[in-house]
Amino acid sequence: MNLYALLQRRLEETGKPVAVGLIGAGKFGSMFLAQIPKTRGIRLAALADLDGARAVRALQNTGWSEEAIAETAILEDSRALIARNDVEVVVDACGNPAAGISHALAAAKYGKHIVMANVEADVLAGPLLAETCRKAGVVYSMAYGDQPALVAEMVDWARACGLEVVAAGKGTKFLPIYHASTPDTVWTYYGLTPEQAAAAGMNPQMFNSFLDGTKSALEMAAIANATGLAVPEGFSFPPCGVDDLPQVLRPKAEGGQLRHRGQVEVVSCVERDGRPVFRDLRWGVYVVFTGGEGVGGAYTDACFRQYGMVTDSSGHYAAIYKPYHLIGLELGISILSVALRGEPTGETRAFNGDVAATAKRALKAGEVLDGEGGHCVRGCLLPAETSLARGCLPIGLAHGVRLKRDIAEGAAVGWDDVEIGDNKETVRVRREMEAAFSRTLAAEDRQPTLRHLGRLTLCS
Repeated sequence: MNLYALLQRRLEETGKPVAVGLIGAGKFGSMFLAQIPKTRGIRLAALADLDGARAVRALQNTGWSEEAIAETAILEDSRALIARNDVEVVVDACGNPAAGISHALAAAKYGKHIVMANVEADVLAGPLLAETCRKAGVVYSMAYGDQPALVAEMVDWARACGLEVVAAGKGTKFLPIYHASTPDTVWTYYGLTPEQAAAAGMNPQMFNSFLDGTKSALEMAAIANATGLAVPEGFSFPPCGVDDLPQVLRPKAEGGQLRHRGQVEVVSCVERDGRPVFRDLRWGVYVVFTGGEGVGGAYTDACFRQYGMVTDSSGHYAAIYKPYHLIGLELGISILSVALRGEPTGETRAFNGDVAATAKRALKAGEVLDGEGGHCVRGCLLPAETSLARGCLPIGLAHGVRLKRDIAEGAAVGWDDVEIGDNKETVRVRREMEAAFSRTLAAEDRQPTLRHLGRLTLCS
């Protein structure tokens, strides 16, 4: 509650603003750029993008003066940005998992805090990256404004209040047909023409990853890895408005739709027949909690009702939510937390959840996978233990790799199903992370049988 006060105190005592190096001049990065000139005490030391001209345009589009742009280092080499002496906090907003892994390792090497607005990299190898940064004495943090950090904060709030977390997650727009969506069909589902989307600068593959369930899977895996919440095998995507959160998101044994007490889940803003949900949570995040079963639980539950909380029919479960998340506009919270307090706004601590590449259609040997949001595969949320036992290929590695055999529609793609070299940094780091954080002993010995069984199961 006092980050801005701490920032002003630092300015008064040292005269030094918090110097940020931003990697990626896309939408997330641009939203943060719009806030920097209005936040006294934060300075953009450098901006890196593969396209230097795009970086300049992002500054211009967010209202920066030509004088301010001239005072900012514009780079196309992200590692050079991380190595700069005048950068205190690095923000990775590039969205590329391989690049994100490289950036996190470089941040540890050069002693820089890093805020990862790159959930793809975080889910692929976040536990190892966070541990590497901790050992180097720097902070590895989720990005405030993105759903994982916001949900992690709400879970922490509930636990710090002595409440039991029953479910946590976000809202989205989902219908089962979206699982098969491709960049060619995505704009129809959004109610846009390709021309309208292009005029708005919307990337069809990126937006398709939001629609086909991949981004939801990545975000929920990140939340589970930060909070220790349980991970279901795929989502139920129950249609649910904010007033029904405690009724719908309670255990199945009590009339709800949760497979596990204390799990991540995503709710849909549309009914299965396409009708809109009343008071939906499409843009927001939530946590469902209870006073618990032990000492004081019944008294706490009674307080929920006395203070006007909406509960389930039993009065035992309640929820809080945020109707919106403001993405890069809120990033300053992370910047100041890591720089002034040395604390992350959400941090990957375990390997609870993973996201497996899953065939959208029947795939043929020789096809080259086109990654997250593409034509071939989508991401399916799995418990990490299950993913490792089945030998599933992470969605973050399912780009530009060739299939060695046919894959049935709805089946997970395995490591053994693709031509992928072990000499790539991304593959090496992922394998190292699996070895360091796996909960399954001798998983490789059981892998062939379990992988085969896994292909018989469709993932929601």
